[in-house]
Amino acid sequence: MLVWDNDRRHLSRAMRTAIEARPWLTVFQLPAYAPELNPAEGVWSVLKRGLANLAPHDTDQLTMLIKTKLKRMRYRPVLLDGFIAQTGLILKPP
Repeated sequence: MLVWDNDRRHLSRAMRTAIEARPWLTVFQLPAYAPELNPAEGVWSVLKRGLANLAPHDTDQLTMLIKTKLKRMRYRPVLLDGFIAQTGLILKPP
């Protein structure tokens, strides 16, 4: 399952062709200008909350911290499920 916003790269002919070549893949296209429906917004919210008062020494340190926080989120399925639940969407294949 894949949930996408309306980024122009997601709507390209090449991407549609790639999706059609994978019948096992279900894509949910979000409506335009609806950040409240995008589970990724929850990810960014949690990520930014933990970095609010950070003054990194350089971009390498910032990159390392972001990668570490994102990796930790991967091992918290309840948190990840919460990002989808807060949108109010029910994601079931058509």
